[in-house]
Amino acid sequence: MTPIVELKGATKDFRGIPAFADVDFRLEPGEIQALLGENGAGKSTLTKIIAGVYPLSKGTLLINGRETRLATPAEGLAHGIAMVYQENSLVPSMSVAQNIYLGNEKFLNRLRGIYIAAQQFLQSLNFHVDPSAIVGSLGAAQKQMVEIARAVHHKAKVIIFDEPTATLTPEEKNYFFKLIRKLKEDGVSIIFISHALEEALDIADRITILRDGKIVASDEAKNFDRQKIIQHMVGRTLTDETHGDRQRPPRKRGRKILSVENLSMGKIVRNTSFSLYAGQITGIFGLVGSGRTETLKVVSGVLKRDFFHGGEIKIDGESKRYFVPAPAVRDGIVYVTEERKAEGFFETMSIAENIYMGQIGGQAYGGFRTVSMRDARTAAEEWRKRLNIRAIDPDAKVIELSGGNQQKVVIAKSLVQKPRLVIFDEPTRGVDVGAIAEIHTFINQLADDGIAVCVISSYLPEILTLSDRILIARQGKIVEEMDRRVATEEAIMYAAVH
Repeated sequence: MTPIVELKGATKDFRGIPAFADVDFRLEPGEIQALLGENGAGKSTLTKIIAGVYPLSKGTLLINGRETRLATPAEGLAHGIAMVYQENSLVPSMSVAQNIYLGNEKFLNRLRGIYIAAQQFLQSLNFHVDPSAIVGSLGAAQKQMVEIARAVHHKAKVIIFDEPTATLTPEEKNYFFKLIRKLKEDGVSIIFISHALEEALDIADRITILRDGKIVASDEAKNFDRQKIIQHMVGRTLTDETHGDRQRPPRKRGRKILSVENLSMGKIVRNTSFSLYAGQITGIFGLVGSGRTETLKVVSGVLKRDFFHGGEIKIDGESKRYFVPAPAVRDGIVYVTEERKAEGFFETMSIAENIYMGQIGGQAYGGFRTVSMRDARTAAEEWRKRLNIRAIDPDAKVIELSGGNQQKVVIAKSLVQKPRLVIFDEPTRGVDVGAIAEIHTFINQLADDGIAVCVISSYLPEILTLSDRILIARQGKIVEEMDRRVATEEAIMYAAVH
């Protein structure tokens, strides 16, 4: 059978440094192929070559057996290839329906008709998104649903999913996997990039593993298990870093850093109360729409609570009301966002410049500031070593880094401010197994150093691994607290749903 997509001797380099080299890759019609590897292994670059985002430096791309050169994603789509990006490519000022139909509009369009058609289409995919909502107002999970819906609507014969489930709830993931299987039945070929190895083992027909820009293994999924995949990915055996030692005793509470009483923000955060303590990791779990992220954004000054009857926030017993993040940062509170591309870094600046901007942002206002590139490079080198940030060039722009290394830059940019309370929102979203272990180790070290740490995550094994105590959010309110020693995935999910 002729492969629907094939790469022969493919090489792609940036500034003379290869992202991958001499790769042979093939995708069969109606096949689900998982593409796995550490951050920086070349997965996203390889799939962007197939989708027309980048041209090949060397080698051949064949579509349906014919040699093809794609110059743009539009040309890729014309050949039946669509890509759902890890960092969404939606137009934030347009509605959900307009984004779905963008590039596939009729000559004459009636907005009401588009909304009705989009509503029916989204319902057929079991995606609960308002088609008239402006995309910029949506959360990360709903944006991901719109991206997936747009790719399916274009009726592509090859769909590439880059970390499609990173922001979805377990229920939404089940709907998504049913959709993937339905697409396969319809003859659509799928390339599926994921750091959730269990998902790859469950959904894929074939698994291909990249390491350091080369394919080190490619075989039917039934011939792999989790440990075998990890060994191919990192070249060594790792301990079970995403499940960890759950039997360790929780850390003892230090002094109370944060006290939240009856906090409210519109209909999203509703009269919620909780506390965070020095030297302890508090995990917060909740389904999409539970208000977990919005609650901590209010605490860190990213969002404003209700002016009247909005509750009270106390830092070290002193009442605070933040209208912007800067005063919160100066009080020692930092929020590490889940939306790293949109909110976490300056994409056209280098690693050093981003980290230095974080350092400047943590300083008090007043007078002129002397900017020292020597200080910037010194700080960048220190944090590069602490977090093992890898780049092909020390002066590379952050947008050129892999997703996991971008996440490390966001963390470094926040922690250079020397906080007392660190709020991590989905800290390992889109991060490979090796980097997950590094980030988890670093988060644990922060708590051991006496810093109050809060981890918001939709990945239950991560919550159970990291947390000393677990708070569950539901319908805009913290509804339950659990000790890590007695918490189970079933108990946490039950509290989050009922």
